[in-house]
Amino acid sequence: MARITVIGGTGYAGAAVVAEAVGRGHKVTAVSRSAPAEPLAGVKYVQGSIVDADFVEKVVKRADAVVSSVAARGDMVDSFDVAVQNVVSAAAAAGARLVVVGGYSTLRREAGGPRIIEGDVPAEYVIEASAGYRLLQALEASPASLNYVYLSPAAKFGAWVPGDATGNYKLGGDVALVGEDGSSFISAPDLALAVLDLVESEEPVRDHFSVVSP
Repeated sequence: MARITVIGGTGYAGAAVVAEAVGRGHKVTAVSRSAPAEPLAGVKYVQGSIVDADFVEKVVKRADAVVSSVAARGDMVDSFDVAVQNVVSAAAAAGARLVVVGGYSTLRREAGGPRIIEGDVPAEYVIEASAGYRLLQALEASPASLNYVYLSPAAKFGAWVPGDATGNYKLGGDVALVGEDGSSFISAPDLALAVLDLVESEEPVRDHFSVVSP
């Protein structure tokens, strides 16, 4: 049993990760700015702002692993960089594995090619995509002791395109994957499977992965 802190634990991705983690018997702390509408038994819910470095240090201090699912949207646009740096710093100080649910646009369309964010990203996604890329760059520049994974979900992932659990996923490197039908989609429950498998892995990792439904 691991002690897992999920930042953004009541959001679309975070709530699925919390459910999968507690279902596997882990000790889970879900961190968010507001209490969940339907809390899960066995989960410790903590409310606070990750812009507050002291708060983040406190909720991460004894964690074996930290999962961060936070996006630069709404009032998080201006504070995103500070907030996620607090998470990165706290995870490094705690010696915890860090799994970040990042963005699709940080992936490449082909090996060695430019990242999607470096090309033509729709205007409505530029702010969020750029923030996700800065986070990846911060992780790559972090101390070598930080055991991190930056996980990029499929292009079609989010509350706007929900899907059912299939119990499967396809994991790759930093080149955007597609499923057998040529689509780039993954549901929250299947993403959570990938996240928890990465959390539970004993292999040291400092890398960027893509994940889609098979």
